[in-house]
Amino acid sequence: MPLFRISGKGGEAKALPRWRKMKNRKKTCRKIDDDGSVLSLTRLCLLSLADNMKDVWAKDYADNYLDHYFFRYIMGPFNLLPGELVKDLTRLLCNRKQLSRAALHLLLVPQLRGLSLEKCPGLVTSVLCTHIAARCQGLWSLDLSGAQQLPSKILSETFGSLPALRSLSLAGTTCDRCVIRTIANCCRLLRHLDVSSCHFLSPAALLPLGGGASFLLSGSSSCSPSCRALLPPPPLTSLLALDIGFGEEEGDPVAAAAYILVSLPCLETVAMEGLSQACRLIQHREFDQTDTFADREGVPRLDEMWRYRQHMDRWDNKKDGKEDEEEEIVWEGSCSESEEDSSRDEGPSCSQSEEVEMRRGRVSSQSGDNRLILRLKDVKGLSCDSLESLSRLCPKLHSMSLNSDDDEDVRGRSQGSLLAAGLKRWSGQLRSLSLHHPGPLVDLLPALQVSGSSLVSLTLEGVKTSPHSPLLEVITACPRLRDLHMSAEPPNTPHEEEEDDEGEQRGDPDLPRLPYLCSLTLK
Repeated sequence: MPLFRISGKGGEAKALPRWRKMKNRKKTCRKIDDDGSVLSLTRLCLLSLADNMKDVWAKDYADNYLDHYFFRYIMGPFNLLPGELVKDLTRLLCNRKQLSRAALHLLLVPQLRGLSLEKCPGLVTSVLCTHIAARCQGLWSLDLSGAQQLPSKILSETFGSLPALRSLSLAGTTCDRCVIRTIANCCRLLRHLDVSSCHFLSPAALLPLGGGASFLLSGSSSCSPSCRALLPPPPLTSLLALDIGFGEEEGDPVAAAAYILVSLPCLETVAMEGLSQACRLIQHREFDQTDTFADREGVPRLDEMWRYRQHMDRWDNKKDGKEDEEEEIVWEGSCSESEEDSSRDEGPSCSQSEEVEMRRGRVSSQSGDNRLILRLKDVKGLSCDSLESLSRLCPKLHSMSLNSDDDEDVRGRSQGSLLAAGLKRWSGQLRSLSLHHPGPLVDLLPALQVSGSSLVSLTLEGVKTSPHSPLLEVITACPRLRDLHMSAEPPNTPHEEEEDDEGEQRGDPDLPRLPYLCSLTLK
């Protein structure tokens, strides 16, 4: 006998009353969870549902309805569960690799607020996206990473029906310029966007996120900023866009990154190609380097964007009557939810004057010009030669990922010395550091001695080791580490010498320790 039947108009499905009296065909006897903790009653119920999903609920739906009807809603047992429990059940089935097409259809309920299909991208089809758009219009978080079979048109149509999205992950999908334009226009509450490894997406296609393609010009191109109208960009605080498609010209990634940094006032986490060069371009006001890019893309030139942002900052201040007060300058409706993060940051506080400058969003130089202070806290894809510019633009960084080579710069300085000098600006506040360095580990020791006192996470990739690599000195420089991950080349040394060195150090009471370490990976 089927558990669901068609009832009423509009193709809705309702559960028969007898489902309430059914007994589970399987019983969950586990009392201890995977992490060793005692299972709660809620967890036991979810495990029981997961155990019976294939043989009871999904089987009945697949046999009687799945390929026969298209339901806008399914009224059944899962429709009565709170959205958070449905989310947890979906995650549990994904982790067990037990989520089927029929089960997923049953779990797409209106109260669902979060849906992650990253671990089962094969289930993400055009038909499923139609179901999501129709049934889950209140979604706050959606992860479709790896769903390569979806046409970009289907993605655009789906996001056009999900205006409540706060977080969207599309890594490795067919996302393109049209999808980004739809997101910018329809998902006005979006705070996190991941489009990494989207090879159909060019750097210039990201411009609508910052309003760069939304200027409505009145008059000639030489009109003042006050003659222009700009829709506020979505309140993006996180944008991940590494390994996306190439631009038409070699300098497109740098120009696009500069536009994004200037036009997104709430951005705190960013990963983009060309970010290092973009920071130097902004610091030195070399805006004319992007003129060709702007003319080709049909957007205002970067110096106009710069003046427009300054104009909006002053206008907002004047409107609120707080031009001389120490209030943060934001674009209306863009940054109201991100303030709670700053109050939780660890590390020593800045001086009072610097704090005022960062909160106001600008610094007055001696010449009377204004220098932008970005709100970035976490950046990826940097190079060592960009740290000086980054330190002036982003004084509140607490997490960064760097790529360094083993060569000297034009002034003859090694990458190790550049890195140590650059990280000194954030000494005592940097909490997470990831370094890819193909040279000896000893080159990184000065930088870690500068920044290691506050680090809780350290990742070292590609470093070369030797019998005398200063690993103990690295541990000494980073006493608060909770996560340590190293991927290094092993030393080329005879096995006997290694044993002798170990014998000399065994039992040394002065060896450094990492009392807070929770995760260790050595490759």
